[in-house]
Amino acid sequence: MPSYPAGLSVSNHALITLSDALRHRRGALGTRWRRLSVGEQARLVVAHLRKGETYADLAAGHGIGTTTVFRYVHEAIEVLAALAPGLQAAVEVAARKAFVILDGTLLRMHRVGMGSGRDRPCYSGKHKCHGMNVQVIADPAGRLVWASPALPGARHDMGAARDHGILDALRDAQVKVIADSGYRGAGFEVPQRRRAKDPETGKRRRLSANQKAVNTAHARQRGPGERANAQLKTWRVLHKIRCCPRRVTDMVKAVLVLIHAG
Repeated sequence: MPSYPAGLSVSNHALITLSDALRHRRGALGTRWRRLSVGEQARLVVAHLRKGETYADLAAGHGIGTTTVFRYVHEAIEVLAALAPGLQAAVEVAARKAFVILDGTLLRMHRVGMGSGRDRPCYSGKHKCHGMNVQVIADPAGRLVWASPALPGARHDMGAARDHGILDALRDAQVKVIADSGYRGAGFEVPQRRRAKDPETGKRRRLSANQKAVNTAHARQRGPGERANAQLKTWRVLHKIRCCPRRVTDMVKAVLVLIHAG
């Protein structure tokens, strides 16, 4: 199989962070020899996460077996996931911001477990596809602060945030939160909505000019949060997930660590 040189749009700091973590891992295991050095393994793993390169392609390019690539990638993801910050650390960062943006994103994936309806928990009725729900906290500039563990795509954003303890943690820290209408009732700033239907006419009362202005300002503040969602999905391994749903959380944590390192 022919191979070719290519570039990676990843910071050197991200590669160094992964290399140091792998070097510590090998030292803890007492590893004496491997086919690839720590730096080469880090580059291989980042190519898989960033560009979505398959195991077969990476094996051909590095002159090693597909099984070896599989082991290297899984090892690195576990090492990075262990370095990921927890919710409490994210709240401490959020408390130093003027406000944060909370939003949910769906990481699309191939259908899994079609027999006996086992794919139903992963099917999002909103997006009409299978995927995993991840809650994202971003700062006012749209920089990624934290990404939650992944839940099946059928889970509503409000319920997912409650399951992860995000709502209570942000409220207890008195952090100002900008969110969309999916988080209505959580005590966060959400858009104005039209009032209930008039029983006589059966029509909803339209928003006033002031309410529309408030919604416009709110959307302008919430907009940069989409940049944080895009940051996750620019890592091609999360653009169309092909692995077991149980592994998605570790993959999200690994990408989060590399984004912060960069």
